[in-house]
Amino acid sequence: MGKLLEKLSEIKIGFGGAAISGEGGGYGFGSISEQESLYLLQASYDSGIRIFDSAPIYGFGVSERRIGKAFSKIRDKVFIITKSGVTWSENLRVNMSNDPKIATKMLEQSLRDLNSSYIDLYMIHWPDPKVDIRRPMEVLARAKHQGKIKHIGLCNTNQVDLQKAMEVEKVEVIQSQLNLFTQESIEGLSDMLTDHGISFMSWGSLDKGILSGRVTKNRTFERPDARSFAPWWNKAQNLQKIDKVEKLKLFGDEVGHSLLELSIGHNLSNPLVSNVLCGIRNLNQLETILKAMENLPNKEIIDKALEVVSE
Repeated sequence: MGKLLEKLSEIKIGFGGAAISGEGGGYGFGSISEQESLYLLQASYDSGIRIFDSAPIYGFGVSERRIGKAFSKIRDKVFIITKSGVTWSENLRVNMSNDPKIATKMLEQSLRDLNSSYIDLYMIHWPDPKVDIRRPMEVLARAKHQGKIKHIGLCNTNQVDLQKAMEVEKVEVIQSQLNLFTQESIEGLSDMLTDHGISFMSWGSLDKGILSGRVTKNRTFERPDARSFAPWWNKAQNLQKIDKVEKLKLFGDEVGHSLLELSIGHNLSNPLVSNVLCGIRNLNQLETILKAMENLPNKEIIDKALEVVSE
C-alpha cells in the first residue's frame, strides 16, 4: 500500500464538487450561491473532510473556482482533485476529447481556476476511443515532473486503457461509479487494482440522490440541475430503482440502519475502496452523512441489502 493510498484511506468521505456548481451549467445539481458554497466547503473542512473532488465540466469552471477560493489560504491542508477530457465550445456545447493539446490547455486553466500552483490528483475523466490514452498521459507525466501534478489517476476507465496508461506513468487512483445498484466498474478492475496497489474512489455513491431517498417519483428538477435535461437521467429506470429503495428503507428500519448507512457502508465494505465521494448540498446533508459514518452496517446486513435491491 502506497503512501497516497494510506493517506486517502484515513479520510473515507470526499466532497463531490458537482454539488456546488450552482447556475454555471454543465454537470451540476441545482442552484447554490457562491456564499452558500464557500460556507459549506468551510463547514465540510471543519468537520474533517479533506478531499475535494471537482472537474471543469462542473458548472463550466464554477466548482473549481469556488473550491480554489475557499481554500486559498490553507491550500496545503486539503487534497484537491480535478480532471481533463470533458471540455466545451464557446456556445457551451460539451465535447469529450483526450487530445494532448486539450489536456494541456485544461490543466493550465484548472490551475488558474483553483488559484493553485499544483493539483494533488489530476485525472483523465473518460476514455476516448479516438485518442490513445498514452498521449494525454505523456502530458500528465511531464506536468508531474514539473510539480504541477502530485498524483495521476483515471476516471471511468477499463483494463486496456489502464494497462496502456501505466506504460507511461504510475496510475495511483481509479475513480468510477459504485453503489448498491452498480458494481461492474470495480469488479472489472479488481485484479489490476490489487496487483498494482491502486486506490479506488467511488462516485455516484448515492446514485445521484436515489439511494439517499431524496429523489422521489414526483420530484422535479430546476434547469441548472442536470437531472432536468441529461439523457443519462432515465425516468423509467429511476422509477424501478425508487421502488427498490422504498423496500430497502423498510429493510433498513428493521435492522436499525438508514439508507445512507446502507449505501455508504456497501461501498466501504469493499476492501479495494479507499474513499466514497458524496455530493453535499447543504449543512443538513453534511450532518447526516457524518452521522451515517458512525453507524455503518456489518457485511451480513450489506449482503441482505444487496438482495433487496436485486429482487
